[in-house]
Amino acid sequence: MTEMQAFRDTVGAWASGGPGGPASDLAARLGVRTAVLLEGQSDFEAVEALAAQRGRDLAAEGVCVVQMGGAMNVGRYAGLLGPPGLGLRLTGLCDEREQSYFDRGLERAGAPHQDVFVCAADLEDELIRALGTARVEEIVRTEGDLRPWQTFLHQPAQQGRTRERQLRRFLGTKKGRKIRYGRLLVEALEPGRGPAPLDDLLASL
Repeated sequence: MTEMQAFRDTVGAWASGGPGGPASDLAARLGVRTAVLLEGQSDFEAVEALAAQRGRDLAAEGVCVVQMGGAMNVGRYAGLLGPPGLGLRLTGLCDEREQSYFDRGLERAGAPHQDVFVCAADLEDELIRALGTARVEEIVRTEGDLRPWQTFLHQPAQQGRTRERQLRRFLGTKKGRKIRYGRLLVEALEPGRGPAPLDDLLASL
């Protein structure tokens, strides 16, 4: 386990009602200065993958990427990590429908909510549009998911939907698929062709 992962784990335990001392001690020892608040694991994989693609070592830069297990937890994490708690700079990435949770949570913590970058629908939608549907379908085939993809397309509910909407829905139909493809789609991006919210987040760190 890396030290930054240990810090993430102690923060998670703190958010669940545990003591804050271990997180505070680790933050000081690691020189953590910024926390990136993310709704879930698929967003985490995408941010970490883009940082690696751009040659960034976020942990070495004092940046901790935190997945909170749901946007409704942002108020608690912002309070623990932001000005009322460890005093870290807060930023984040969220879906359009979750923006109000982030705005309220960061405002209550006294952190600027303009540092949160918003995906038009969600991150998968942004990545599909950045890559194009043909490229995403190619990745689906390469990953051995062609048969379930074809079966999915024959479902009555998918008839008449755009390919972008079909792909976005497909990525969420099986547990773990969004997480796996969050990293795969980012790794497939051409240099300088990332979705604006993801690029802007990384540039802000």
